[in-house]
Amino acid sequence: MSGTLNKVMLIGHLGDEVKMHYFEGGNCIGRFPIATNETYTNKQTGERISNTDWHNIVVRNKAAEICEKYLSKGDKIYVEGRLKNRQWQGEDGNTRYSTEVQVQDFTFLSTKKESMVNAQTSQPQPQEMSDTMNQVNAADKVSEPDQEDDLPF
Repeated sequence: MSGTLNKVMLIGHLGDEVKMHYFEGGNCIGRFPIATNETYTNKQTGERISNTDWHNIVVRNKAAEICEKYLSKGDKIYVEGRLKNRQWQGEDGNTRYSTEVQVQDFTFLSTKKESMVNAQTSQPQPQEMSDTMNQVNAADKVSEPDQEDDLPF
């Protein structure tokens, strides 16, 4: 195989609000952390162990504005993108490094508010942002209308 691949897929919870940065010319980026968890049982002790990894997420332009509008700390999201390593000089003169996920596609899975309402009523609630997400993803994907099957089984 002669090509290379840089692709990341994550499902996790926002660790903070979306922080927006605006630039001249109307462009913007949004940054937020996502937490992913790994849980396993230690075979020797029988103890359940949970590890959390934090990922720096970067979204651009219209996608960033949508994330800022609809996401808040604790919300669950699926992101797909590529890893990008950055290097810069800190105020103390030391070289700093970070790895970010540059988002190419995302899907809102649940909101903290929605989860709280569902827990109280035990009934599924409609997603308020599905129309907005369809508009954002329409440029990238062709969506087919839902069709009911008339199958006899």
